[in-house]
Amino acid sequence: MGELLRRYWYPIAISSELGIKPLRRRLLGEDLVVYRTRSGRVGVMQESCPHRRASMAYGIPEEDGLRCGYHGWVFDPEGTCLEQPAEPASSTFKDRIRATAYPAQELGGMIHVYLGPDPAPLLPRFDLYVWEDVWREIWWADLPFSWMNPMENSVDPHHAEWLHGHYGAFVDELETGVKRDATVYVKPHQKVGFDEFEFGIIKRRMLEGASEEDDDWKIGHPLVFPHMLRRGFAWQHMFQIRVPVDDHTTRHYWYTAYKGPEGFVMPAQDEIPVMEVPWQKPDGDFDVSFVDGQDIMAWATQGAIYDRSLEHLGQSDRGIIMLRRMFERELEKVEQGLDPIGVIRDPAKNEIISLPTEKKKLGGGTKYWKDLIATGTHRYSPFTPKITDLFEQFEEYERRQADAVRDGQ
Repeated sequence: MGELLRRYWYPIAISSELGIKPLRRRLLGEDLVVYRTRSGRVGVMQESCPHRRASMAYGIPEEDGLRCGYHGWVFDPEGTCLEQPAEPASSTFKDRIRATAYPAQELGGMIHVYLGPDPAPLLPRFDLYVWEDVWREIWWADLPFSWMNPMENSVDPHHAEWLHGHYGAFVDELETGVKRDATVYVKPHQKVGFDEFEFGIIKRRMLEGASEEDDDWKIGHPLVFPHMLRRGFAWQHMFQIRVPVDDHTTRHYWYTAYKGPEGFVMPAQDEIPVMEVPWQKPDGDFDVSFVDGQDIMAWATQGAIYDRSLEHLGQSDRGIIMLRRMFERELEKVEQGLDPIGVIRDPAKNEIISLPTEKKKLGGGTKYWKDLIATGTHRYSPFTPKITDLFEQFEEYERRQADAVRDGQ
């Protein structure tokens, strides 16, 4: 699996996290350091210095590289050794030393890295990363299980009505002592569908009372192979990025772009707010009072790497079966020396990659976005009051536009 995963780019840090001090990171089982040179270039290299194995996380940024704090060896972002201060001036020893270093780029307020073989594919310019005139927000959490647990959840639509609907109502009963019927995420699925597209799988659902003309079925939203889910509605667009730190740990990013109605001029955003998601209570138990906390509980209690031979999959699990078959197929392609699905090498196809997503999610409207804020991670974000105000501005703008059209007729 590792050889397949190394064919893709991953976010390894948030740009605003990286100041003058290097960051220690782990990705695909490798211990790495992320740094920014004095000239502004981003580098990602092995954590242990090739000289005496001291940590480069305690290195000193230089104009063109990172200097080890132990003996002063300097490596540039390509891994070339530029200086060995204690060696004779005439020595060519440094020319024979290289550090393991990987291509890194900044896009959309995040630092992305590629750990695979040369030549590196293009960093995909997905819509949320490159849109202008939007607000962005990034949440993150380090989670104690394999990235595959949440990825399989992404093609399991039925969990929403039970985990977030009925179980969510039970959690409310535990907290308040009052038994109430669930009011969100409870409409039963009439049918679900899954279609392959050039970047993964489109997931579709039709709830009770809906039709095939509704966005949830007609458009759906995509699982972007191998490690991302794209979801949202007209004004809020989110990537859920499951970064495989190692076999037992996932760094989960919730990367959101808020985009107004056509013609709406967004206020300027000075910086991207960043928040760690508090998925545990003070006693260490899961916080299941919000949607993402409920997901995390389910993924974690399956097991860090759970034994899938003990499962009993039914017809409702065909999205999971489809995803597993896709992994098997793409593994075979890599073994044959081919690029797996979603790898981009043609710049003409990478100006902006627009991913299909519902605009009227679950019917949309005021109730949807208010439920979203009330039941989700927004409850913990200090940025939420601004988002609530922004959504109200969007609604007022759309009302004025509709009035203008009506009056013009």
